[in-house]
Amino acid sequence: MSTTSTVTIRPLVAKDEAVWRDLWTAYLTFYKSSVPETVYQSTFARLLGDDSADFNALVAEQDGRVVGLVHYLFHRHCWRVENVCYLQDLYADPSVRGTGIGRKLIESVYAAADDAGAPAVYWLTQDDNTAGRRLYDRVGQHTNFIKYQRPA
Repeated sequence: MSTTSTVTIRPLVAKDEAVWRDLWTAYLTFYKSSVPETVYQSTFARLLGDDSADFNALVAEQDGRVVGLVHYLFHRHCWRVENVCYLQDLYADPSVRGTGIGRKLIESVYAAADDAGAPAVYWLTQDDNTAGRRLYDRVGQHTNFIKYQRPA
């Protein structure tokens, strides 16, 4: 990356579908997961929708190329009056990792949460995601919660 490269964080738009699909597929592959075509279609439609219950999406654009994405959701919380923000998916193309793209995407979610009056932003990651956790330890606070889920 050139030191003069400009990074823009902006909302996802319809023309981003192909690159979004590529980045989200790479994200899912990183977590050893996949989804059927119907999920790609419904997720993209929801990300572009205007239902306040749906996820939001931002992308990082560098020198005219989309190189990262973040999906986040505002939801109610029993311990607060205000909504909170869940950052579900964060991904930067491997070619730009370590250049601040991930931090800019997280900080953009923080700003969106502030604008929405949501005092808390939280996310999950796998314990062995050492590269991601190096960033998260700089921009977030590690908690002692452990995730459980219903067995498949």
